[in-house]
Amino acid sequence: MDRQIDKKQLAGERRRRYLRYTLWCAVGTGALLALIFLLGGKSVKASDLNMGTVTTGPLATSVAASGKVEPAFEQIVSSPVASRILEIYVHGGDSVAAGQPLLRLDLQESETRLQQLADELQIKQNELSQLRLANHTALSDLEMQIEIKQMEVARMRIEVDNELRLDSIGSGTGERVRKARTELATGELQLEGLRSKLANERRRLAAAEEATALGVGNCRRDLEMMRHTMEQAQLPAPRAGVLTFVNTTIGATVGAGEKLAVVGDLSSYRVAGEVPEGSSFRVVPGADVEVRIGSERLTGTVESVEPQSVSGSVPFKVSLDQASHRRLRPGVRVQLYVAYGFKDSVLRIPYGGYYKGPGDYTLFVARGSDALERRNVTLGESNASFVEVVAGLSAGESVAVNDMKDFESYKSLTIKH
Repeated sequence: MDRQIDKKQLAGERRRRYLRYTLWCAVGTGALLALIFLLGGKSVKASDLNMGTVTTGPLATSVAASGKVEPAFEQIVSSPVASRILEIYVHGGDSVAAGQPLLRLDLQESETRLQQLADELQIKQNELSQLRLANHTALSDLEMQIEIKQMEVARMRIEVDNELRLDSIGSGTGERVRKARTELATGELQLEGLRSKLANERRRLAAAEEATALGVGNCRRDLEMMRHTMEQAQLPAPRAGVLTFVNTTIGATVGAGEKLAVVGDLSSYRVAGEVPEGSSFRVVPGADVEVRIGSERLTGTVESVEPQSVSGSVPFKVSLDQASHRRLRPGVRVQLYVAYGFKDSVLRIPYGGYYKGPGDYTLFVARGSDALERRNVTLGESNASFVEVVAGLSAGESVAVNDMKDFESYKSLTIKH
């Protein structure tokens, strides 16, 4: 016979079933909330957002590059000789006057060479003096021989005239006349030979003197050059300015032509920029440049572009319109935007840290005033202020233009005001 179940027991069973049901519902709800949290329930403070509006307007396209401020005028001080650094008179950052000594080098070897050149010059000058004296003596001897021969020829002419006169009165003979004439002809030929020899000797000896004089001149130039090198080896500052570099290693061995110091004129500056190889074709001399130093914006022009790439980048120089601006300091890093084109009317959003170049992006677009939704967007060219929108956005929409990398895994975000 069946026994009736107690009502209290039935109520307890119902309560237990209800608790189990409630527990499972709570677990399911928690899992659902966690999934929603992971996929789109993240919140972000409104103060952490930098929102920009999609607008339509012109776009002067530019390519971004980096750069460093440097003095507009710098002069390198190089070692004129191979030597060692003995003393350092100045340090980096010091102001120097034109001609002020910077370093002292060991010049003992150079001084020895200078004395050798001075001795060589003296020897060659003595050789030239001796040669000129010998040449003068030789030419004087020839000139004396010519004078003597001229006197002999004059005497022979008189003898010919005398023989002719004697022969005409019958006191001479034809044989004596012929002999006198023969002697005269021989004397005249000898005189002509001496004169020709004198002319040839003058040319030969003049050429010998000229060659020796050239040797003296070369030696003198070598000596003057060495003296100039010795003066430069005192390493004076080539101009008034500030030392932006100086080799401060006492005892260091330096080669001829090695850089020892750099003197810069800090009254004006320029920018040394570099652009990735892939964008270098857009940077040309004469292009306008916007230079950003923090929040400060300066303008300039591309002065020159190096023909070769260095470590994947192409160097170029920018001359500044405000070359003496108060924010300019040697070594300050700056952001450059080099203009290269213009588009009349495009969709655009403000430039921000999110932009890395033309391509596809994931941006967060405002949905009402309290939420952001993730959206795939294609961006094109840019300048320092705007980025071209190719697809994915419409005019009037509001977009987060700060770096949202930490939220890439969320489909939506809630804005906390």
